[in-house]
Formats: sequence, structure tokens, C-alpha cells
Amino acid sequence: MSKHPNGLISFGKNANCTLDLCPVEWSILQYRPSNPGQGVVIGLFALSMAIHIFQGIRWRSWDFMICMIIGCLDEIIGYVGRIMLNSNPFSFGAFVIQVVCITTAPVFFCSAIYVLLSRTINHLDRSLSRFNPKLLVWTFIPFDIVSLVLQAAGGALSSTQAGTGNKSGVKISMAGLVLQVITLAIFLILFVDYVLRFVRKSASGSLKPRMKLFLGFLFLAIVFVLIRCAYRIEELSDGYDGPLIRNEKLFMVLEAAMMLLTVLCLNVAHPGVAFGREKWDHKQQPLTYTTTNEVVEPKTFGTSSSE
Repeated sequence: MSKHPNGLISFGKNANCTLDLCPVEWSILQYRPSNPGQGVVIGLFALSMAIHIFQGIRWRSWDFMICMIIGCLDEIIGYVGRIMLNSNPFSFGAFVIQVVCITTAPVFFCSAIYVLLSRTINHLDRSLSRFNPKLLVWTFIPFDIVSLVLQAAGGALSSTQAGTGNKSGVKISMAGLVLQVITLAIFLILFVDYVLRFVRKSASGSLKPRMKLFLGFLFLAIVFVLIRCAYRIEELSDGYDGPLIRNEKLFMVLEAAMMLLTVLCLNVAHPGVAFGREKWDHKQQPLTYTTTNEVVEPKTFGTSSSE
């Protein structure tokens, strides 16, 4: 709670400051978020979400679509909170909304990304993977859930502790972000390792242009999330009293833009683009390649050849 002369309170559940009574510099952000900027971000997230819904229905990639919808909605709600802060930068509720929603949304995008690598391994060649692709999902997503819980709980708690000197909530949020970075970094290493092993084993050109496009944009999406997380860790290192939280331009570039690029990259690196309506079956037989780079479809068990 931030108290000022004449009984004015600029932050917290009992905040009574308004722009008519208090300067914006008394608010926790010390600026009014740009409405046009937040509007553009909301519009682009909504556009990407609409495309993901269309792609999900067309290619029946339900689990990927659900992750992307929840993540985009989380982002949109968070930026609506920032629009509310433009009207009243002292609104405690609006601050909590933007902190919790914008902080946790990338966790859902990461879950979608983790499922994609498992799907890619099954589609290309399971025998080249150092691990069972099914274990990939059951290992990384639980860590993602823990990261989500830590960031949500920490964000909510830190909002109530701002200005009190108690930074336990900030530390909890940072723990969630650090866990997310470590998990995603390990995932990126495994992702690059598998692609390199596949390329080395297969003759040059075995990856079709569409698959190369898919893998390239998937890689970019991971990098953008890592950049965003690194920024948020540095931002939270000083709690809500540091200079980074009060720099809107930096926030719009390293938070908003990075997440927009992530969801747009995942529109391109969509499972339907690479795999069509192939079922998400962990028991799928790997594709093999001839010396002339022709794809040989696996035979279905229980069928016989006429040759």
C-alpha cells in the first residue's frame, strides 16, 4: 500500500487515487499504457487466435488448438487490463489482471510447442530419437504446469505486496519463469539434436520445403519465448521498484512483440501445415527414405501386399 498526503493511497486494495487527485508518477507503472498500442496487440492476438481456430478445425488438431486459444485469450485479457490502467493507472484490479494474465499466457504456448516435437518425431523417424516421444510430452508438460502455478500464484501475491518491501511473491514468480526457461532451453537442445540427427542420417533434401518451413518457424517461436522470459526475469529482479517495469517501450518490444511473433510463427508452424490430418498416434510407424529421397509409407499391420 502506497500512502501519500491527505489520506491518498496510490496502490493496493484500498487505493483511492484518481488522475484528478494524484499524478501518474504515483502509480506503480508511473505511466499510462498506450491505448492504441494495447489495441493493436489485442487485435493481432485475436487475429492469430481466429486463424488457429480455423486451422484446428480444418486439420482436427484439437489439443494444439486448445492450448493456443487459452494462451491467446490470456494475453487478450491481460492487455485489456492495461487498457483499464490507461483510464485509471491506480486500479489495483487492473494491475493484477495484467500481471497474472500476461505472465502466465506463454506457458500455454510452450505446452503446444512441446506437443509439436513429439508429433514431429513420430512423423519423421522415431528410431532417431534419443527418447520415447511420448515421454517428451509427459515430462515437459508437468514442468510447464508447475511453472504456470508458480507464475500465477507469485503474480497474484506480488501484486498485493508491491510497495511493502516484501518480495516473496516476486521470488515465486521468478522461480516459475526460471523453471520455464530451463525447461524450454532443454527442449530446444533436444529439438535441435533430433533435427540434426535426422538430417545427417537422411540424404540431402529429404526434408521437404514444407517441413523445413515448419521446423524453421517452430525454432523461431522457441527463441522468441526465451527472449521474452529472459526479459521478464531481469524485469522482476528488482521487484516492482526497478526501472524496467516502468519502461513501456521495452515492455512492448520484449513482451508484447515477442509473444505476438510466437503465436504468428505457430500459425505457420502448425501441425496441420506439416502433417495434415494425420492422427496424433504415438504408435505411428516412422517414415523411411530410399536412396533417391522418395518417401516410403509404412505398411499397416494386418494387411498384405499383392506383389
